[in-house]
Amino acid sequence: MNMEDLYRLLRTGHVQLQGIVDTVADPLVVLDEGLSVQNASRSFFETFKVDRDETIGQHIYELGNGQWDIPELRHLLSAVIPKSMAVINYEVEHDFPDIGRRTMLLTARTLHHPDNGSRSLLLSMVDATDRYRRDAAKDMQFGELRHRMKNLLAVAQSIARHTTTEGRSAEEYRDDFLGRFNALVEAQDIAFVEQDEPNLVALLERILAPYTANPDAIVIGPGVAVELDTRALQSLSLVLHELATNAAKYGALSVSGGQVRVSWRIEEGNCRLRLSWVESGGPPVTPPATTGYGTELIQSATTYSLGGQVEQKYLVGGLETEIVIPLGSAARPG
Repeated sequence: MNMEDLYRLLRTGHVQLQGIVDTVADPLVVLDEGLSVQNASRSFFETFKVDRDETIGQHIYELGNGQWDIPELRHLLSAVIPKSMAVINYEVEHDFPDIGRRTMLLTARTLHHPDNGSRSLLLSMVDATDRYRRDAAKDMQFGELRHRMKNLLAVAQSIARHTTTEGRSAEEYRDDFLGRFNALVEAQDIAFVEQDEPNLVALLERILAPYTANPDAIVIGPGVAVELDTRALQSLSLVLHELATNAAKYGALSVSGGQVRVSWRIEEGNCRLRLSWVESGGPPVTPPATTGYGTELIQSATTYSLGGQVEQKYLVGGLETEIVIPLGSAARPG
């Protein structure tokens, strides 16, 4: 075998090995003992938007302007790996250039080369960001279910206390109470069941129906017609229900003469829905000492599920909440 045949054989073997590496769906790199990149899979280049020329031969901490110079990864490679043959699903959360904040599960295996006694490091990365978000959303839904059951009982007690008995028969009281209670049950269900009333006004009316014993207690709109998709309908119903529950427990709806005004508008140019919840006439308001589950729910449902923003101001005269939702993914003008 001459040198040309040997070169051809080695090159064919290299191409075959590279082809095998490129079939791996998750990003993968091979590092030498000095932590320089010997090889990488196609999915690595595509995921992190880097070129082969700027990757092969470079130290891993210098890739992509230092995007892999992460304290957790340094700990993994310098302290964990030398003590074991493999590390499975080591979690790293980091803001990566071009792709944003991601949660990566790193698996590292040490490869020993019997011919020369050297070692290589096989490092694979699984992007678990979406999976973690789905799991967090499920946990939030289960937590919300438990929380909503407690709120259901608390609001039912409030409805019972505020349903007038003076000058009324037991049957009249029963019918009035059950009518409001049934409206509350519908508000609980709307977050989990697809509705055939995707309009924002219809959503507000259904959610706030249990609190309208006094017609002046709730003022809705006026505002432009806005249609909500199923996901926005569910998430926004959680937020509105939480605001209404808190108002009935502690705010404007907990006393006679209190009022809640809900208004909205569509911002021109950036296609965002801006919804305002303003309470007045209730007990004096003070900011809470701690962040409760309800506040966390409002923040989570608005920022993650709706991709929006929420701001709450605890003014002495009443709570003011402003919710901003992108119309592109959550709703559209009617």
